[in-house]
Amino acid sequence: MKEFHKILKYARPYTKSLIFAFLCLALTSLINLVLPLIVRNMINAVIVLKNNEMLDGLAWDLIIIIGLQAAFAVTHNYIFGFVGHRMTTDFRIEFFSHIQSLSLRFFQERRVGEILSRMSNDISVIQNALVTIPVALLRQSITLLGAMAIILYLNWKLTGLILLILPPLMIFARVFGRRLKVFSEKLQDQVAQALVVLEEVVSSIKIVKSFVREPYERDRFQEKIETAFERAVDKLKISAFFGPFILGLTFLVSALLIWYGGYQVMQGATTPGELAAFFLYALIIAGPIGTFVRLYTQIQEARGAIQRVYEILDTEPIIQNPENPVSLENITGSIQFKNVFFGYQDTVIHDVSFDVLSGQTVALVGPSGAGKSTLIKLLFRFFDPNSGAIHLDGHDIRTLDRKNFLSQIALVPQETLLFGGTVRENILYGKLDATQSELEEAAQKANAHEFITNMEKGYDTIVGEKGTKLSGGERQRIAIARAILKDPKILVLDEATSSLDNRSESLIQEALETLMAHRTTFIVAHRLSTIHKANQIIVLDKGRIVESGQHEDLMNHKGLYHSLYTMKMLDPAAQEELGL
Repeated sequence: MKEFHKILKYARPYTKSLIFAFLCLALTSLINLVLPLIVRNMINAVIVLKNNEMLDGLAWDLIIIIGLQAAFAVTHNYIFGFVGHRMTTDFRIEFFSHIQSLSLRFFQERRVGEILSRMSNDISVIQNALVTIPVALLRQSITLLGAMAIILYLNWKLTGLILLILPPLMIFARVFGRRLKVFSEKLQDQVAQALVVLEEVVSSIKIVKSFVREPYERDRFQEKIETAFERAVDKLKISAFFGPFILGLTFLVSALLIWYGGYQVMQGATTPGELAAFFLYALIIAGPIGTFVRLYTQIQEARGAIQRVYEILDTEPIIQNPENPVSLENITGSIQFKNVFFGYQDTVIHDVSFDVLSGQTVALVGPSGAGKSTLIKLLFRFFDPNSGAIHLDGHDIRTLDRKNFLSQIALVPQETLLFGGTVRENILYGKLDATQSELEEAAQKANAHEFITNMEKGYDTIVGEKGTKLSGGERQRIAIARAILKDPKILVLDEATSSLDNRSESLIQEALETLMAHRTTFIVAHRLSTIHKANQIIVLDKGRIVESGQHEDLMNHKGLYHSLYTMKMLDPAAQEELGL
């Protein structure tokens, strides 16, 4: 069971508590084995000895033992439950932390619903295995071995009848468990696919509604969930047979015990009390035998779930910190792209080289698919170049401490997705320990303070899932405030003003210029007002630099940059502003 060895490490911090719980569990199981002996003596005291005092004493013994059993049972149930939930919580935290550590390519190749399924469904199966299987195995093992030893001592002939059911049960459990594991894995996979559809629809609900595709999405979800239902029925066909099979064997053996034991009582070979005790032990033994078969199937299900979860946990991040990372506490912000080639499968960036001096502004321009956003991803080291290098202050960024490096870069993306909490929480994401005055100053510079304070709860207003309660311009200004609060050495504006109307843009343009002052700034934008003042404009086409220079030089060159403007692919208002 190599799969279970992987999750046992989560139990190590709670070793002492588990040892105590297992001790209580062992005592509970041993007390259970004593009860039929007391019942035997009570029956014999009534039927054979007719002794009132002996019967009263045994009754008090029975009450005391049942009280002790209850106390031990409550103790081990609580400890096992607490530790099981604690282990599962630790497991989920590690899974979440590992997910965050994985490279961007992992998320491009996986669907969110699949990850959520493994985080919820599969880990729930593992939680059940962590809580119930070890406890049940110990309890039933003690019960089975102890009861077998006692009935062997009481009557070895009747014991032989019980042993008849063990071989068919073991064969059945093996076949049953293997098939159940296969069906359980198929069921979990299909549920994950249904969750993928659910996540996609919820995250894209505007598109779904605008195209009136609710019936289509319902059919798509129904197809996945109906297939999951079919897999569940396949699993049910096997598990539904198991219970009656075990119950039938139990009744069969019980009937044989009563029949053969009755003959022994009539012949004087045993007493009524011993037969009753033996019958109780036989019922006790039937429980562990059936439980072992059920546990075997649960173990197979848990193995499948562990394999699915560890398929992700065993995935190593492609982008990792170097062994001896370099920390640059006060970077100047000079950037050099040196002969950079990159591609996911086919090469999309071809031999890109350019230098950006500290404090300069560089604009990346080009048609859709030219490679602008890819260069930004390489700068953030979401991916590493296939060849070539990117240097920061003379250091290859692959040698830098990623946390330290990224703490000095801020991104204002085109598609601003806020967290579902408050305005305050979203802005403070730039600097978690910022004061209220720092928070408000950042919002004012982004021209966000006024609309924030006009909201019902001000900075404590809930923005909704991904900021849906705010307009696009409001979301963008909060993102800009977040970047201002971070106070980065390198700033990346990816269409940072694209969601703003002309009035809003003009109000924050001065704030952006103030933010950009004395900072190395990368601009990915189509609006001329944010490009024409750049120290350097890099024109990309199909992953290659085809032109570079300042605005006037590029316009005079009448190449691709000039064509982009004359074709009005850039902002018409800005062109009019400059007389183009």
